[in-house]
Amino acid sequence: MTVRVGVIGAGMIGQDHIRRLTEVVTGATVTAVADVDTERAAEVAARCGATALPTGADLVASPDVDAVLVTSWGPTHAEHVLNAIAAGKPVFCEKPLATTAEDCLRIVEAERARGRRLVQVGFMRRFDAGYRQMKEVLSTGSLGAPLMVHCAHRNPTVPESYHSAMAAQDTAVHEIDVLRWLLDDEIVSAQVVTPRATSKRFGHLKDPQIMVFETGEGVRIDLEVFVNCQYGYDIQCEVVGEDGLVRLPDPAAVGIRTAARHGTGVLQDWKDRFAEAFDTEFREWVATVAAGTEPTGPSAWDGYAATVISDAAVRSQEAGGGEIVTVDIKPRPALYGGTA
Repeated sequence: MTVRVGVIGAGMIGQDHIRRLTEVVTGATVTAVADVDTERAAEVAARCGATALPTGADLVASPDVDAVLVTSWGPTHAEHVLNAIAAGKPVFCEKPLATTAEDCLRIVEAERARGRRLVQVGFMRRFDAGYRQMKEVLSTGSLGAPLMVHCAHRNPTVPESYHSAMAAQDTAVHEIDVLRWLLDDEIVSAQVVTPRATSKRFGHLKDPQIMVFETGEGVRIDLEVFVNCQYGYDIQCEVVGEDGLVRLPDPAAVGIRTAARHGTGVLQDWKDRFAEAFDTEFREWVATVAAGTEPTGPSAWDGYAATVISDAAVRSQEAGGGEIVTVDIKPRPALYGGTA
């Protein structure tokens, strides 16, 4: 079958995913678009041969929509995801699943009431080839028990609208999710310390930040978040085990020798770094919708956990002084592989 997808949110991310669904991924077509800016919705819909609908609720209810893609403003995510669950339609929600832990739990409870998973959250790193190779190595046990993880998340610059809490909520949240998945372990505490600040930042921003997490099994994770590093978009991850380590590879790039120097280029944004991961993410999601099976990607529970952990990091950051904040995650329901 061809999966008919309705897209709520026609901004930059929404338009990029529409391009992906119409030009890259087979087995899907975009049939409806909704956005708070109705003129933009009409323009984007016309470009992809879809129908512009006035509201997200209208789109979810449309008989021409088999599955819903939510790429709207974060505070609206919970409403649209809950509407899709109520309609019994699979829904892909870009992160965050919701902006509060309470709304995330409402979504979890709605799914539990349906008795099956309908929600996938857009943490694309689980679909990156490098991270998947790391997961395979760790799953063999050949490195022994993981002991430490060293990570870095660097952006060349961020706009003035970027504030200190976003370092956890918008930036580090990707590491939070992918490390929970890589280690198959839950994060139980968060701590944020701030080294000397870069002069390249806007005055209101704490940058860089060092985040330290501990898992239930005692693994220590240190994450450097540096969003004004100037030189490029650079993602690093290294898991150290009892018998060895595994490191995330840098993106493949040609070596250039010129003017007495030898080097490689550095990517400048996340869209280029994770383009293939986005494509794989949507191929796999569309395949599950077409087959009528539950999604295999990050779940509503993963979205909830990431929100609780990033909120704990923000509390540590705002307290100052490197306070360690306990992460209070509810027991995992059986629907998501738990016992509750």
